[in-house]
Amino acid sequence: MSKENPSQLEKLLLEGVENNTPDEIKQNKIFNYNDKNKFTFTLTKEIVDKLELEKWFEAYKKEAMVSTAGIRGPQNVLYPHDTRFPINTIGITLATLAKALVLKEKYPNDELVKLVGCEVRYNSKIYLDIIARIQSALGIRTLVPKDRQTIPIWLASFLAFKLDLVGGEYITSSHGISVKNATKDLNNQGSQFLPDESLEFVAKIEQILETVKQNGEYKIEFEASQNELIDEDTMAKLNNGIDLYVEYLKNGVANQNNVELIKKFNKKIIIDAVGGAAYNTLSKILDKLGVANNFVWLNTQEDPFFHSIGKDIKDGKFYDWSLDITVVSKDKCHREYFPVIETLKYNEKLKDYPIGTVCLITDPDHDRLSVVQLEDIKNFDKIKAVGVDTVKLDDNRLLCVFSANQAFLMIMDFWTHLLKDNGAFDNHKRFIVKTTASSKTWDEWAENNGIEVINTPVGFKEIANATKKIEYQIEKGEKDIKIVDIFGKTISLGDSPRMIFGGEESGGMIIGSEELIKSLGNRYALAMREKSATEAIIVTSALVASLDVFLWEHLSNVYTKNNIVAKFDVREDIAYYNESEPNIEKLKEAKLLGEGLRTKNDIFYLALAIAKYENKITLENIKEILSSTFSNLDFSRLLDVKFVGDGTYFDFEDKFVEIRPSGTDAKTKAYAGGANKNELLDFAKTLGNYNGDLNETYKKYINEDYLINVKEKSLEIYEKFAQTDEDKREFKIPNYKNTFLK
Repeated sequence: MSKENPSQLEKLLLEGVENNTPDEIKQNKIFNYNDKNKFTFTLTKEIVDKLELEKWFEAYKKEAMVSTAGIRGPQNVLYPHDTRFPINTIGITLATLAKALVLKEKYPNDELVKLVGCEVRYNSKIYLDIIARIQSALGIRTLVPKDRQTIPIWLASFLAFKLDLVGGEYITSSHGISVKNATKDLNNQGSQFLPDESLEFVAKIEQILETVKQNGEYKIEFEASQNELIDEDTMAKLNNGIDLYVEYLKNGVANQNNVELIKKFNKKIIIDAVGGAAYNTLSKILDKLGVANNFVWLNTQEDPFFHSIGKDIKDGKFYDWSLDITVVSKDKCHREYFPVIETLKYNEKLKDYPIGTVCLITDPDHDRLSVVQLEDIKNFDKIKAVGVDTVKLDDNRLLCVFSANQAFLMIMDFWTHLLKDNGAFDNHKRFIVKTTASSKTWDEWAENNGIEVINTPVGFKEIANATKKIEYQIEKGEKDIKIVDIFGKTISLGDSPRMIFGGEESGGMIIGSEELIKSLGNRYALAMREKSATEAIIVTSALVASLDVFLWEHLSNVYTKNNIVAKFDVREDIAYYNESEPNIEKLKEAKLLGEGLRTKNDIFYLALAIAKYENKITLENIKEILSSTFSNLDFSRLLDVKFVGDGTYFDFEDKFVEIRPSGTDAKTKAYAGGANKNELLDFAKTLGNYNGDLNETYKKYINEDYLINVKEKSLEIYEKFAQTDEDKREFKIPNYKNTFLK
């Protein structure tokens, strides 16, 4: 069991796992990952064949090519060596070994230092131990938090850059369901691996398996769990990196103005640390900034079941909605509701807090932020008119649920006004970096404020990659820095640009720095490489403290002052199977079928975009195809159809719609933004749920054989985009002699 007194829901989950794990798997760990002494694991051909590791590897390789946020998947939460699941101890072992061997080949004569961290998910400490021990056995010094404590993903990323490490690993599955886990691989910049970086170590796994096939075995060394190369002392000396991060914050969002605003605010702001891991780090940061007393906390206890948040019983079985509070479902009467918010139990937990109280919700790896506020139910119609969703708590109160699109618009507007007020705004050309699926309001706001917009594919590593391309040109001394975004637009940024904001609609953001951020080895960055809910919480708290109106009223004012038309955003999430199915064989079968449905939907739209890109069809042809397929929708104002790195983007005169297949699961996401919410919902639901069948009009313009290779063509287009203006700065491992790492 995960703890002494699991809840009834957690018991239901764990009983399902126990009952669906064969005795043979329970009893055969392959190697004893609980043995803390030094040992050698011999991977034999018999083990590879018995565990079908080559089959596992093919799925892992496929995921590495398209993954947007680490190579994720479900695990057996009770028996993590179960190789029927994508994430398991053998898989972690092979991936760690492969990544270490790649680094040893790249830097054969240098001291290699990496960092490994994790949040609260099941088996994370086991995986952390495996990673650290294999790396140290190969001579790689591995920084781990003191006493193997949890840390946020952004802190691992920050330290990889700040300390000039060769990279890092972070064990998380973000806001995904409890049984999922993953390793997010961080390069020397602290950025998540792009696909070409992942494929380097994937090729090395293939070599290892080939060696086993040819030689019959491959020996893998595990150092003792406590050895001099697994370095807790350095992290203890650094206060797990908190002191360095506070220094960074004080030069940015935690400047004197914002800290004073928070200190003087006469209401408490609530932080809900879902999963509990955020509390360990953020509470210490707030204390060092002198604002800890301005906040109250929910869910400070670390819990891999996330305090039952997002968990449910559906059709008599355990069901996990994930921790995404924006997920919408329908009840038995077909009325829409927010199932994750229901499980937060704010009707009880916030009953004694006054109207106007703001609650800031973060996830287990503490990189995403959601903003909610208590309001009087009498203002429902006004709030709805602004486009803010609400949840009824009781007869008198509502919970205003702000999407990241709405919350982040207010944040970037607030930050811009601060820069203008202190006279700094005009010192540099300003830009934001956003994903294509994020709000059209951000583009409209930026245009009104003379700020350039760089659009990227979905995934925070794409935001980081765009930022690094700009930094590279700054360091080269370019007088007119230019960058091409995923729409093919060339954006001119002058010679010394600064980022106002980088973010995505799924709740992750960073604020750019006025002074370039410097690593200990004198590398420079415009912004950090990972989204940070700590940055978001501090700047949001300062925003809230600065207002004399409710957030929904302030949002309405931002829309008005910036002439924003496309005020509404919707997202339709289509899951093709139940991720909570405890029987792994049924889960795999359902996922495989779901992936087929997801792919068929994706290819239907992708082929239109690629065919237009190759000048095989015209926009008018596409309008005819779509109009004949979706007779209930109006495509007369369609301006363009583009492949945007991981999805298909429909640009209209008055809105956008993007259909994007999940890179990690059998899901489709349909996004839409514009001026008419009901119309947006119609487009997102209709296009997102389409089965992908081709009608005669489609076939008239696009031969069915053409669809076979469009995915491969799209990957080539993405690769060309990723390499345009590529950051070619070489990382040279410093001499750590006179640093924190001496």
